[in-house]
Amino acid sequence: MKATQPAPLPAAVSGVARVVDRRLEEMFESEQARWTEIDPDLISPLSALRACTMSGGKRLRPAFCYWAFVGCGGTTDDPAVVDAGAALEMLHTAALVHDDVIDRSDRRHGSETVHVQQAARHVAGGWKGGSQQFGTGVAILLGDLALVYSDRLLAGSPDAAEAVFDEMRLEVNFGQYLDVLGSAQGVDVAGEVAVARARRICRYKTAKYTVERPLHLGAALAAPEKLAEVAGPLSRFGLPLGEAFQLRDDLLGVFGDPVTTGKPVGDDLRNGKPTLLASLAASRATGEGARMMADRFGASDLDASEVAVLQEVIETTGARAEVERTVRSLLDAAVEALGTLPLSAPAVAALREIADFVAGRDH
Repeated sequence: MKATQPAPLPAAVSGVARVVDRRLEEMFESEQARWTEIDPDLISPLSALRACTMSGGKRLRPAFCYWAFVGCGGTTDDPAVVDAGAALEMLHTAALVHDDVIDRSDRRHGSETVHVQQAARHVAGGWKGGSQQFGTGVAILLGDLALVYSDRLLAGSPDAAEAVFDEMRLEVNFGQYLDVLGSAQGVDVAGEVAVARARRICRYKTAKYTVERPLHLGAALAAPEKLAEVAGPLSRFGLPLGEAFQLRDDLLGVFGDPVTTGKPVGDDLRNGKPTLLASLAASRATGEGARMMADRFGASDLDASEVAVLQEVIETTGARAEVERTVRSLLDAAVEALGTLPLSAPAVAALREIADFVAGRDH
């Protein structure tokens, strides 16, 4: 069977991605030359961080930042917005490396995750101590290193931009904590409570981090004195679109094609992610479906046949269909808000193109 090819990125994203990738490559080249001159052993962790950062991310956050920047009067070739896009990507790398440790994920973008790679390196070297402990330790350090690089890339930005960036980092960490807590507590709570919790996690872990704050960052870079004026309209567009992005991600995590997504299907089920999809299914399931959601959802040893059973529960309870409807409704709200954005016409057109991709993507 021929492998499914991911849908191509829209031009409004791919053009930004190219210049941001060049900036990231320049940074890694410089840093690798600097640190390996001090100690050759530092080439390996820097290479791992570089590979993780450059392994096929969509660069959506830099694209949202860029088009808000241009829409607020920024020039298209200003290096400040390229540096900001690179900073967003380094922050995202840090989040992904740490997230993979938390979720015990083996693969991302079709490759082994950082902690898995580093554990294998420990085994291959025949080194002392535990290989998993080594892999986890190196991954934590590399995630922290990515955070430092994100700060350096944003250095010299207007105070308003740095304030947005700081708030975004707080929000995504608190959102991640709520996600970890929700996985530990499970979805066996009252339906309305579980749904409200799932949407709160979605807003703080993803909607603000992926769409709203990058938009605010672009506006703050271009016209910091106008941020208070444009922040509200940008949020009315960014928050529903950001939630649609996460809900689509949740659907792909359970029903997506691993060849296209680059991640194993069922990881969200094994990790007991407190998603809207799972919360709706748990609140509606009866009989054997309810037992499976109560006993096996969140089991790390969930096998392929049990993944298929949970997929069927999510399907037959109508949870999948409702989340699909919610994605469409959120996209409609975001598109409606586009008409109120105080941005240039080219920027609005680009954001519309990105919005359609985000809500309907397959990877």
